[in-house]
Amino acid sequence: MPSALETSVRAALDSVADPISGKGLSTSGRVTGLVARPDGKIGFVLETGVGAADEPLRKAAEDVVARVPGVTAVTAVLTAEATTGARTVAPPRPPAPAARAPAPAPASVTRPARGIVAVASAKGGVGKSTVASNLAVAAARCGLRVGLLDADVFGPSLPTMFGTVGVRPDLTAAKKMKPVMAHGVATMSIGYLVDPDQAVVWRGPMVMSAVSQLINDTDWGDLDLLFIDTPPGTGEVQLTLVQKLPLDGAVIVSTPQEVALADVRRGVGMFRKTAVPVLGVIENMAWFEQPDGSRAYIFGKEGAQRTASEQGVPFLGALPILSALREGGDAGVPAATGDGNAAEAFRLLAEAINEALTASPGKPAPKIVFE
Repeated sequence: MPSALETSVRAALDSVADPISGKGLSTSGRVTGLVARPDGKIGFVLETGVGAADEPLRKAAEDVVARVPGVTAVTAVLTAEATTGARTVAPPRPPAPAARAPAPAPASVTRPARGIVAVASAKGGVGKSTVASNLAVAAARCGLRVGLLDADVFGPSLPTMFGTVGVRPDLTAAKKMKPVMAHGVATMSIGYLVDPDQAVVWRGPMVMSAVSQLINDTDWGDLDLLFIDTPPGTGEVQLTLVQKLPLDGAVIVSTPQEVALADVRRGVGMFRKTAVPVLGVIENMAWFEQPDGSRAYIFGKEGAQRTASEQGVPFLGALPILSALREGGDAGVPAATGDGNAAEAFRLLAEAINEALTASPGKPAPKIVFE
């Protein structure tokens, strides 16, 4: 049953007419993922028509909800169901030199960090989000100001992995969302804005609109590194990120088996076509250490390392199957927050990525040892 506050919010939204059907916004079905927290923070998704033309509608919806007694803050995410005219694709940027300063951001985008790195897999189920979360924590523990954007709209896992399920971002005076701080990392995810139990069923333009808003409507502050946990695949979300943010590089996560390695090759090809440097490949679930100390190569041996060499991109290191990674992700405390082998491995990987953004090419991969 909806709470009294949610009922009042929906009634307020129905006082704003949907310009297409003439019905109230809630009744018309335009409002999805509505969350009404006990502390009065309200969030919802407003499915609209065409981009900037609907910004006044979003503001009207936020304003009417803000006047509901008991509401302390309102965040509405605007998504576009359809676009008009031909959709244009920005041409790829020219390749960056080996030793480079960060690429300038487009005039309409405020650069949120010195280095912006996409963590990609092109294949689901390889532990990309676990790796991205731990890389961000490890980089923060090295003294860097770090942000992590969860760009997987359909399966946001960041709130679970950082122990921030149910948290909603505060707003600045300029109506920008403040990142949720956890384990020293500034985080942002669509999981903070919609009901975690409600499936997100959106078409491509709506997803791209949501990702763009997470980027542009977040006050990241002054960051050294911004990691972006991208969804699996090589589709529209990845293209949106390339268009909206001046990516300085990409890290590809894979397991050793061929079915995943085929997607690594596609991922490398995608980033090369869009002129984003591939900083390296990380092999996850590389082996399982048995009770007698021997290694069982469940998914094959050194497949990602071999593929990285064939593709001419750096190999950053291999991570075994570790219960600490799974336990930390489920508990909301990434393994990189500790002092064990996993934390040290991610420290070395984070340092290698940071150095790859500025160092000359040819630097050897970090030596990761599990004892």
